[in-house]
Amino acid sequence: AMSSAPPSVDKVDGFSRKSVRKNKQKRSQSSSQFRSQDKPIELVQLPLLKDVSAQEQPELFLKKVQQCCTLFDFIDTLSDLKMKEYKRSTLNELVDYVTLSRGYLTEQTYPEVVKMVSCNIFRTLPPSESNEFDPEEDEPTLEASWPHLQLVYEFFIRFLESQEFQPSIAKKYIDQKFVLQLLELFDSEDPRERDCLKTVLHRIYGKFLGLRAFIRKQINNIFLGFVYETEHFNGVAELLEILGSIINGFALPLKAEHKQFLVKVLLPLHSARSLSLFHAQLAYCIVQFLEKDPTLTEPVIRGLLKFWPKTCSQKEVMFLGELEEILDVIEPTQFVKVQEPLFKQISRCVSSPHFQVAERALYYWNNEYIMSLIEENSSVILPIMFASLYRISKEHWNPAISALIYNVLKAFMEMNSALFDELAATYKSERQ
Repeated sequence: AMSSAPPSVDKVDGFSRKSVRKNKQKRSQSSSQFRSQDKPIELVQLPLLKDVSAQEQPELFLKKVQQCCTLFDFIDTLSDLKMKEYKRSTLNELVDYVTLSRGYLTEQTYPEVVKMVSCNIFRTLPPSESNEFDPEEDEPTLEASWPHLQLVYEFFIRFLESQEFQPSIAKKYIDQKFVLQLLELFDSEDPRERDCLKTVLHRIYGKFLGLRAFIRKQINNIFLGFVYETEHFNGVAELLEILGSIINGFALPLKAEHKQFLVKVLLPLHSARSLSLFHAQLAYCIVQFLEKDPTLTEPVIRGLLKFWPKTCSQKEVMFLGELEEILDVIEPTQFVKVQEPLFKQISRCVSSPHFQVAERALYYWNNEYIMSLIEENSSVILPIMFASLYRISKEHWNPAISALIYNVLKAFMEMNSALFDELAATYKSERQ
């Protein structure tokens, strides 16, 4: 019986095709799955997979996959309760089945699985509750249909990870169009969904070599749109996390397109207002690049200095943290190329009226590797730093900062006492 085409979704239940069309027209606030209906949905209750013979399982598996194309309205919490529960338990059963079974994956399985996943996850995301949605302050709108959606994602991830999964067959269905729709979903406000998407995209990137360049290009486009146009996209942190492991796998020497991406896309991301939401992942990507190719250090540090925040002390503290991560992996030959502009900026931070900024910059002197770099180059760095340090040591309002500055001056004196005395004398004579 398996040789004939599996029954089409339309026959399994009359709502499927209609539901996809309706989905496009009507949107509701906290669920994007929406289908207007007059009468309740009835699905034929199929037997459990474990209750039929091994020969019958593949066909029953397909029927169950097709049944799961039926969408329910989760905003109406009381509608179709029994059928919602039936679909949930069916999805659960499918998750277990693809995890444990062998031999269920025939060529016919691929289009049906991709169709079912697409039916459930691809939808127009509901608009933010307010145009002023601030991801740092506001609670995200959670997806109401998550009880089903979560299991659809889980099923798809297990399917992609299955030992029998063959990308050579699947690539007919998991193609560029599929990836584009997947990437659009990263704008979901629901962090649980973005977490699932991260795993799905990572698996697709790993298994479909032919899609890799396309995936990178589309992420590139999303970031450019975010930086230069909308300043709104919920999934920046998740996409950067995936990129972190992609960069890790780049072959050497790095291709020109990868260096372009670093300079033209990753560095400008530092200018985003919502930087705090993805800064840790962004800094990780930058450091990955520099560990791959130390010659990129100079353009990166100059780029950071160019985007250095002028008015936001919270962002300055983040930049100082990232800069320390970069200095932890910097090669001494690269350090000398950027030490002057770098320490002019650090000198400004040390003199900052914001306690946190000054403190974060002064912590650099607790870092042994940075101290060794400063010591090797004290004749350049000391004159840049001296005046602001000396001035603040005399007049800073905060005793904690004064104590930190005293330690820095003491370290400078021990490194190069002759130069220190000379600078002190010059400073005093100029103040006369």
